[in-house]
Amino acid sequence: MMKADLIVGIQWGDEGKGKMVDMLAQKYDMVCRSQGGHNAGHTIWVDGVRHALHLIPSGVLNPKAINVIGNGVVLCPAAIIEEMKQFTDLEGRLFISDKAHLNLPYHALIDQAKERLKGDKAIGTTGKGIGPAYAEKISRSGFRVGELLNPNKLAKAIVEYFEQNKAIFDVLEIDTPNEAELQVLLLSYKDVLAPFIANTTNIVWKALDDNKKILLEGAQGTLLDIDHGTYPYVTSSSCVSAGACTGLGIAPRDIGIVTGIVKAYTTRVGNGPFPSEDFTQDGETMADVGKEVGTTTGRGRRCGWFDAIAVKHAARLNGCDQLSLMKLDVLDGFKTIKICIAYDLDGERIDYMPSDLENVKPIYEEIAGWDKVEGVREYDNLPKNAKLYIKRIEELTNVRVGLISTSPERDDTIIRG
Repeated sequence: MMKADLIVGIQWGDEGKGKMVDMLAQKYDMVCRSQGGHNAGHTIWVDGVRHALHLIPSGVLNPKAINVIGNGVVLCPAAIIEEMKQFTDLEGRLFISDKAHLNLPYHALIDQAKERLKGDKAIGTTGKGIGPAYAEKISRSGFRVGELLNPNKLAKAIVEYFEQNKAIFDVLEIDTPNEAELQVLLLSYKDVLAPFIANTTNIVWKALDDNKKILLEGAQGTLLDIDHGTYPYVTSSSCVSAGACTGLGIAPRDIGIVTGIVKAYTTRVGNGPFPSEDFTQDGETMADVGKEVGTTTGRGRRCGWFDAIAVKHAARLNGCDQLSLMKLDVLDGFKTIKICIAYDLDGERIDYMPSDLENVKPIYEEIAGWDKVEGVREYDNLPKNAKLYIKRIEELTNVRVGLISTSPERDDTIIRG
């Protein structure tokens, strides 16, 4: 039986998964999104045109591919309806799990209010309501996409939920919604989304049984995983490969090749520890050349050097068969390039990733830079020092680099045999 291949982020998100999924999706029959919400953003460049996706799987740019949003996603109806306006051929090509949880306008209000109350201890969320939606899911008080099919009943249930938790909503200064107005809003969501709501678990199972080629994609990255990331500065879902199983309803034995996506350097959005962050001109250059601005938030990303310890840890967590090295061209022109090869933890050198990175300092190895890799499409045509850099990453992470991106364009990608 055909297995489903998996793309997973290995750093703090924003690794370039969108480009890889888009490129690979041209060869797949189905692309499935397993977790996260519209806090995620995939930027894909095709023939100089920029496509920003937040909820719709990246396979949407392959007109022959079926796209599935799994039960592990929290879905903002307004956001996906707006995103769907970019496309005219989605019916029959896009399916949304009826078991995915709804992210409604009040979730964003809760998210933003809680961040304000935390002051300088704020986590740095996107304020999109992702955390509150997942919190309600876990506390068994949330609402699912399938309930949109009966908007009047759903509106009544939401108002009752507000009344039951009035004391909490009063503290957050969030008013109980008007039931009649809520009915109108939910009906508008139903009118657009009803043709796309389905039992996606059965759809994916049938595709597996029919030996269809399936590609799975997640959102964010391993170091933002709710269990394995730099808690509490993490997202609210499981970003690792195992999360794809629960987020789509498939068994571990259904997973095929796992490709870990990494940047040739490291970035992070929001607060939280970042051992290899660079505060010099080099970090600013990476941010400028790499156009390091969040697809979803518009916030500038913090930049630093490749952290081989974190990548090795994340690759093991995900069972990566290969790495896809993204944005190698951003390092063009650097005279010296650093790799974090170990950590200093309270004066002790360690070669593993501890649970708490707050007191960790990077230990670097320096490698000579190169002039230009931008646009190179054959491995043999890469500069010698770029090849040495790739080889060193393989040695330090124990994972082969199978794909290399040399520009934002889909075709500027090296596929190693």
